[in-house]
Amino acid sequence: MLGSPRIGLQPLAGLCRRLSTGLGAGVDVRKVWTREAERATGGIKKRFQYIAQEADRGTPIADAVDACGDYFPELFRSMMHVGEKAGHQSEVLRELAERYEHQILLRRSVHSAIWWPMIQLGLAVGVIGLLIWIMGMLPKQANGQPIDILGFGLIGTDGLIKYLLIIGGIALGIAWITRAIMRGALWIRPVQRLILRVPKLGRAFETLALARMAWTMHITFGAGMDLKEAISLSLHSSRNAEYADTIDAVWASIRRGSNLHDALNSSARYPREFLDAIEVGEQSGRLSESLGKLAAQYEEEARAAMAILTRMLGFLVWLLVAGLIIMMIFRLAGFYLGVINDALNM
Repeated sequence: MLGSPRIGLQPLAGLCRRLSTGLGAGVDVRKVWTREAERATGGIKKRFQYIAQEADRGTPIADAVDACGDYFPELFRSMMHVGEKAGHQSEVLRELAERYEHQILLRRSVHSAIWWPMIQLGLAVGVIGLLIWIMGMLPKQANGQPIDILGFGLIGTDGLIKYLLIIGGIALGIAWITRAIMRGALWIRPVQRLILRVPKLGRAFETLALARMAWTMHITFGAGMDLKEAISLSLHSSRNAEYADTIDAVWASIRRGSNLHDALNSSARYPREFLDAIEVGEQSGRLSESLGKLAAQYEEEARAAMAILTRMLGFLVWLLVAGLIIMMIFRLAGFYLGVINDALNM
């Protein structure tokens, strides 16, 4: 569900790091979760307390985490099961912590690149709102009509309220779409496929999807997860329908006796370098290690991809600000020319 609460990336990365450190030092898992419950606040505290209580009752931690539903992401829940079964919980959690910390760095790079254009956009939107409010205090024209410099029909306090509601609705719509993309909503899939076919932008999104997928394959295969579950989780982790929709076909091919390379290749959707790395890993018997190197390579490319995306996003914001300024100039010029013409015709 898009509206359901979910743990943030920053607290999740910190949780994985602390759990890994505690379990790696030999601290009892019940004590580790009790400490987490004691230090947590808000909605996180309730869930941590529940997990700690279930641990005291002897319930496997992975089952207690599952009971919290979508609050924890699917990868985290699945890897908790794998770590418990394999007896490598600390190592698995350390890998997860590194992955989430990398995602935080990428997110920060985006925020740092667009904060100034966003401030300018906010100022431009604010100036328009101020102008709408001021027009409500100006004397009416000779024909009794209020002065509408912008031509939007939004004047005074009532107009300002409508304007703010429109801006708020647009902002909520963008936030909702972004959340849908992050959570892999079904209705966003045609948009994902379309983006992959846009020059430069498509390559950036493809690199990010492949980086997530290669890393998830590396950790799931290395941890000994069931093959079908590992493939499903890995392809889902791409957060892109272009790859997630191949899960059934890939698994069916493997069941017929194909190796992973041939199964992925049969879908004709994966790039050559991605398939080559998997083929080398299978031939050498070091698939997990090969995927780890591939994931590191894609993560480097992902940084460059994020730089492209942030530049494009920044450019779009600048373009929007410029458009608002140009629109206001033409509106104001049109208004004053109209006033001059009316004065000349009197």
